[in-house]
Amino acid sequence: MSSDLEPTRDVFVAGRRGVRHTGVRRANEKTVLTVVAFNSGASNAEISRLSGLAPQTVSAILIDLEREGLIVRGPVLRGRRGQPATPILLHENGGFAIGVEIGWRHLDVVLINMHADILQHHHEDHTYPDATSLFDRIGSVVETFRRTLPQHHRSRLLDIGLAMPGSLTTDLDLFNAPLEQVKRWREIDPVAELAGRSGLEITQINDGNAGCWAELIALAPPRPANVVFLMVSQLLLAGMVSDGMLWEGATGHAVDLGSGLVHVNGRAPQLAHQVASLFALRARLAAAGFTEAEGPVANWDLVAMAPHVEAWVGEAAQALAQVVHNASMILEQPLVVLDTELGAGIGAKLAERLQVEMGRFATRGFKQPRVVNGQHGKLSPAIGAAELPLYRRYF
Repeated sequence: MSSDLEPTRDVFVAGRRGVRHTGVRRANEKTVLTVVAFNSGASNAEISRLSGLAPQTVSAILIDLEREGLIVRGPVLRGRRGQPATPILLHENGGFAIGVEIGWRHLDVVLINMHADILQHHHEDHTYPDATSLFDRIGSVVETFRRTLPQHHRSRLLDIGLAMPGSLTTDLDLFNAPLEQVKRWREIDPVAELAGRSGLEITQINDGNAGCWAELIALAPPRPANVVFLMVSQLLLAGMVSDGMLWEGATGHAVDLGSGLVHVNGRAPQLAHQVASLFALRARLAAAGFTEAEGPVANWDLVAMAPHVEAWVGEAAQALAQVVHNASMILEQPLVVLDTELGAGIGAKLAERLQVEMGRFATRGFKQPRVVNGQHGKLSPAIGAAELPLYRRYF
């Protein structure tokens, strides 16, 4: 059967990006390392074919990458046609990075290796991020993580990715933070604060973009070219991948889908943040007398709260369906990846309802996107914050 769609191609396929000109050795090294990372076990000949670089160029680069400790060679594969092939693998200890997510109501810090395995994780809850003490605590966690690495690996920990909401300095009052905290956040430079306490290179990333990147990396190949990422957190986090590129914009905060207007149950237009968020769910639960809703989700009695959570899921799905539909007018047939802080059960229910709500739109020629739950859940921003600097440094 013929199809009017082009075949799916993994966005991390090198696509013959290698350059043969002199003076671009580093660019070619990154091309080769990208092929190795996303085609684990490829042989020298396969890497040459995928990268578009000559076999002798690839061989020379692999020798250098092995010397730098970025790749390892697996056991020779025999029994195939032609010469025995040696699989090339990314060295798990070739590099390390730390991801920090400063959320409205929580802090997550993770240490990952080159395989994106989580080696260490620190979590704490707060009523609001305290600018006077938060960076001291993060600095202490970073030093603890550093000490967990063997001495000979510590020099390979070079980067911290810092994921934060783009509206932290404008919306902090929504979480009842004192005015002096709002003022303090407007005065400080988070990158400088963290750099001074860690001595590492800091990359600041929007929290939605960080989560989007983590879930893109986690998808099984072939990874789609277009992705819409949504995470139901205190507010609605969002990110987009367009034609294989993370869509960050000039400020790094380009994809604020939560600020889109939605109509729910015939009410006046409101921001998606006001419906599809834990902020909205907490308000609903507090109105029903659940005082514990102000605390961490882990302490909620979800059984007793079930009718109220169900009602919220229905409204949140309506809001998210409108957000996704409008985003799909920009991105052609994106995959929708949905994360929540509410656990796998509620996340799956919300994804199912979202798919149903999108099916109600009778738009001519519109093919509704497929919705899947993310693999990292509430940790996606912290993981993506660690992965992005690592990727940009080596790949």
